[in-house]
Amino acid sequence: MNPLKKLLSQTAIYGLSSVIGRLLNYLLVPLYTRYFLPAEYGVVTELYAYVAFLVIVLTYGLETAFFRFSKKDNDVKVVYSTALISLIVSSIIFVVLMFASSPSIASWMGYAGHTEYIEWFAIIIALDAVASISFARLREQDKAIRFALVRLINIFVNIGLNLYFIVHKEFGIEYIFISNLIASIVTLVMLFPEMINSSWRFDKVLWKKMMIYALPLLIAGLAGMTNETIDRILLKHLLPNTEIAASELGLYGAFYKLSIIMTLFIQTFRFAAEPFFFAQEKEGNSKKIYADVMKYFTIVMAIIFLGVTIFYDIIKGFLGSEYHDERGFLVVSILLLANLFLGIYYNLSIWYKLTEKTKYGAYLSVFGAIITITLNFTLIPIIGFVGSAWTTLICYFSMTIASYYLGKKHFPIPYQVSRIGLYLLGMLGIYFFIYFTDSSMWYNSLYLVGFIISIFVLEKQNKTVISNPK
Repeated sequence: MNPLKKLLSQTAIYGLSSVIGRLLNYLLVPLYTRYFLPAEYGVVTELYAYVAFLVIVLTYGLETAFFRFSKKDNDVKVVYSTALISLIVSSIIFVVLMFASSPSIASWMGYAGHTEYIEWFAIIIALDAVASISFARLREQDKAIRFALVRLINIFVNIGLNLYFIVHKEFGIEYIFISNLIASIVTLVMLFPEMINSSWRFDKVLWKKMMIYALPLLIAGLAGMTNETIDRILLKHLLPNTEIAASELGLYGAFYKLSIIMTLFIQTFRFAAEPFFFAQEKEGNSKKIYADVMKYFTIVMAIIFLGVTIFYDIIKGFLGSEYHDERGFLVVSILLLANLFLGIYYNLSIWYKLTEKTKYGAYLSVFGAIITITLNFTLIPIIGFVGSAWTTLICYFSMTIASYYLGKKHFPIPYQVSRIGLYLLGMLGIYFFIYFTDSSMWYNSLYLVGFIISIFVLEKQNKTVISNPK
């Protein structure tokens, strides 16, 4: 099969679980924003921001290390079992520590009367960390259908319980967390066949090699998560008006959800792309394939950006009326553009993973984290969560530029920079025209159609030139 077609088919299957699942989860946003006030939704936003950090800590880069070492001259079963045993042991230690210190942690976070929040999330994080390596095993085996099935069942259980507890019983936000906990337990049970069929061998020498490879990825992951979620932690503490801080956090968290379509595509692409990139490494035309993937990826992201911004008035209807803040359009636009550059950065990151120079991934992410923390501390007190959105964009744009130039030095890939730049400039030109004019949404949609047609024509001409050189 054509490598790009294979990547597309794998992305489509992985996307089934992620896109359908996230879209179904997305339907929980109108539920939450209609049953809970922004201040209550702010609690959910904050707690899940901490969870995002801790999941990175508990998986400590072993997923990518598993893909790397399973492609080397190693027994894949031993690589899997070594990683699995490591994650099980570290997760148990984490749960014990969290339960022992839950009262002090809850008090520090401002939830002194809810130590159960800390304990529930400790179990959720541990279960998800152990499950992560089995999901990676399914991806390595190209078992995309089973991967999608398990994830979809997890999502259906979570959503079903949310609907039952919140709509039918009218319980509070704590039942969002209980639903998540039950769904995580069900997921791990469904992954038992992969775990039971493991060789259950722990290779110390292999584990040390994997950890040396993975630890820079852990640093990169933590720094990357700082870039992605630290704003939702800092907002509560840096906003000058503490009385509305929780409410502002809830609004910002809801606006973040409106960029769901772009983040969905990035996530599904990453599920398929990481094993795909490693598998293509030994092919003679691998660098051209990487360059083509980047171009088509950027095209899709540009179309998504314009689609969401043009139809924003429809999309914002998913949020309850309490969340229809006038700052929403600008914030969502900035976050979409930030995620676009994040997606490009993920594509670029293949150079340091293939060359095993993962320390550069850590350097880049720490560079981004410094920008994120500095600008959040500077801008949040002045312009609130709009400053957080701008910070996210500046961070990801800076990381993308830095990674591109480092990649040119260490692992040059012939990216079609001028063509990609042309498409991004066209996208931004249409966006600014829409932003500064008062045209109707449906009239503006004609620009999107024209943009897509122009890309199709240019790509067709480019293919003709390549296939028929003079």
